[in-house]
Amino acid sequence: MDQTRSGADGIGRRLRELRLKRGLNQQDLASEDVSVSYVSLIETGKRAPSETVLRSLADRVGCSVEYLRTGHDGTTVKELELKVAFGDMAMRNGSDDEALESYGEVLASASPLPAATLFRARLGQALALEKLGRLEPAIEQLTALYEDPGTVAGSAHWTQIAVALCRCYRESGDQMMSVEVGERAMSRLDSLGLDVTDDHIQLGATLVGCYSDRGDLTRAGLVAARLTEAAERTGSRVARGSVYWNAAMVAKSRGHVDEALALTERALMLMAESDNVRHQSLLKGVYGRLVMDSDSPDLERAGTLLDEAGRGLLEAGTNAERAWNESALAQLAIHLHRYDEAAAHADRALGLLPAEPRWEAAKARVLLAEAQYLGGDPENATGNLRTVEGQLGRLGESRSTGEVWRQVGDLWQQFDRPAEAVAAYRRALTNVGLRGLSTATGAVVAPGTG
Repeated sequence: MDQTRSGADGIGRRLRELRLKRGLNQQDLASEDVSVSYVSLIETGKRAPSETVLRSLADRVGCSVEYLRTGHDGTTVKELELKVAFGDMAMRNGSDDEALESYGEVLASASPLPAATLFRARLGQALALEKLGRLEPAIEQLTALYEDPGTVAGSAHWTQIAVALCRCYRESGDQMMSVEVGERAMSRLDSLGLDVTDDHIQLGATLVGCYSDRGDLTRAGLVAARLTEAAERTGSRVARGSVYWNAAMVAKSRGHVDEALALTERALMLMAESDNVRHQSLLKGVYGRLVMDSDSPDLERAGTLLDEAGRGLLEAGTNAERAWNESALAQLAIHLHRYDEAAAHADRALGLLPAEPRWEAAKARVLLAEAQYLGGDPENATGNLRTVEGQLGRLGESRSTGEVWRQVGDLWQQFDRPAEAVAAYRRALTNVGLRGLSTATGAVVAPGTG
């Protein structure tokens, strides 16, 4: 009863506002079926008009029935749905700022939207934030979507959100949370007893990458083997490509570069027919790095692959991914003794990354310091290494930061600064979980002196 009265009040108020705006009186709204007194009762909220009367009144005041009923014109809803579609298209074209703005306008609107459209806008906004490197708000929004009762566990959307959450935690350097989210999602999928799908395989492949980044290569290898078998049996070419891609990263982390090259070549072949520019570009970047780091490096081939990756990531990649490729190009330029070019690539990588400490930024600054030192500018090189140490000190311990500490130690050694090199090597060992023995006073016990 209350809802009917509330709806009648809204209809009556909007009817009266439009009538006065059009310069009409109640007599102008009357007809054979609608008396003047009935119009008055409707406007005061004492009567709820039937669908037939509602159509007649809407026609006379020049609006849609939907507007009289809800206060929102169907045209507005269609315009907002178009904005969501524009946001989706902008994301595919790499216009992430435009996509974020479009999704934001939709979500800021008071107009009622179908649940599916609203979900697309919320997910699109979260993914746009991720691509722009704004990981904290992206994680916050993805978590809200993941925990939303309307997001059905095991559905394609649920799996997509779980993968994105793993990826965001991984990119932010929180390897523990990236693995935890991935493990819980995989366990949930297993408990549902569903057939293995491409989404299932994609989630597992992401978890393999998270294990690898954390340094848990044994578990990464076991999951990769399980996924490879499932992907070969049931997965699409893209799903199989994702598995081989992450298996290649495990092989690389174990120092098996030739195996990693073979797996990456297979992944590229499988993904060649897909229209996912971003994935193809990232794979080319991975392949270029492997070619550069192999025992018999083909620097010209590596350069071609990294250039192709850069063009694709400019179109469809995130800022972090573009920075990752610029760092690879800086490393290549150092191999080719083009130190000014290397410094320019490292500078571009730093410009693409957020100001807060990130291991990717620290790695790019190490490359900048190396290029400066080899190019005859030891003063700026030393300053940049000090900056890197400060950044790494504010990051949590992980395999990724341990790797950068190792590179810092190598550079201090090149600079003939043995004390700084030893300190950096110790920090590298600590970051990968290897700690030295200590006396009661905290001093490290050297072999033969205890």
